[in-house]
Amino acid sequence: MIEVVLNDRLGKKVRVKCNEDDTIGDLKKLVAAQTGTRADKIRIQKWYTVYKDHITLADYEIHDGMGLELYYN
Repeated sequence: MIEVVLNDRLGKKVRVKCNEDDTIGDLKKLVAAQTGTRADKIRIQKWYTVYKDHITLADYEIHDGMGLELYYN
């Protein structure tokens, strides 16, 4: 289990516990459950890299305690 921190830069910081073999789509569903935003309206990125839904966290080398950016489409 790892914990990922997502910041939307609007004052909301979400901490989500997930597995490294989860996909970005699974992470979006967990964030949607905590924030109340629909999962298809969430975009997760780091700098200018927008993460695709079907690729796992391990493939993107996302580790415990890592911070990601959360945007709403």
